[in-house]
Amino acid sequence: MNFVHPNRVQVLGCAEMDYLAKLSPEALQQAIDNLYSTELAAVVIANDEAVPVALSEAAERTATPLFTSPEQSPDLMRLLTYLITQALAPSTVMHGVFLEVSGLGVLITGDPSVGKSELALELVSRGHRLVADDAVEVYAVAPDILEGRCPPLLRDFMEVRGLGVINIRHLFGETAVKAKKNLKLIIHLMPAEHWHEVDRLNMNAQSRDIFGVAIPEVRIPVAVGRNLAVLVEVAVRNHILRQRGINSAEEFAERQRSAIAQDTFSDDD
Repeated sequence: MNFVHPNRVQVLGCAEMDYLAKLSPEALQQAIDNLYSTELAAVVIANDEAVPVALSEAAERTATPLFTSPEQSPDLMRLLTYLITQALAPSTVMHGVFLEVSGLGVLITGDPSVGKSELALELVSRGHRLVADDAVEVYAVAPDILEGRCPPLLRDFMEVRGLGVINIRHLFGETAVKAKKNLKLIIHLMPAEHWHEVDRLNMNAQSRDIFGVAIPEVRIPVAVGRNLAVLVEVAVRNHILRQRGINSAEEFAERQRSAIAQDTFSDDD
């Protein structure tokens, strides 16, 4: 009973069921009453063990869910831990379009009418995958992992001004959509008049804090004639390179420093 706590899912494996089987009817009833007195969230019996009648009756009496599973108890506990973590993870809803671009989870944000859905449609037509349009559910499934999902009501759909609501799965096929993806990069679209806010060399990388996780953010000004789909693809590739320790801006700055040092040394001579 030291391992039984209120509002928990209690898993009964071979050891627990063998212990109950050795008890007298009176001791069995007392043990089961003690078990259910802690207001458990649910009881799961592993290994396809037979359910004692007293256990089933106590579950009915206390309105406690009682399940059985063919899984071995260690495997069952790992599975339950994963499912409960997914279901009870802290979450928020963010406005934007979430896609898988070159295998990376990318959230496109920006002001209304800036062109997020049109950009996402162009990326899907180039072979990338849509997760969610307009409303993205973001879950903190681990201390350093954020998972983006699509609300069931919006799944497969995208709203594009001038076209209305379209079904991406029907238009582009099964491979054009994805149920969920880990969020790794944010692309923020901004009006062209805000060019001065962008670090042209991107030496000081920006990030956005979500549930204590710093997600890198790239800001792209929107202007007539700019191929935003290509810019997003390059931003994703550049982010992947940075994750591998390759920083183009730092390489360029180092080349400048070397050139300046050489010129200084030549002047001294």
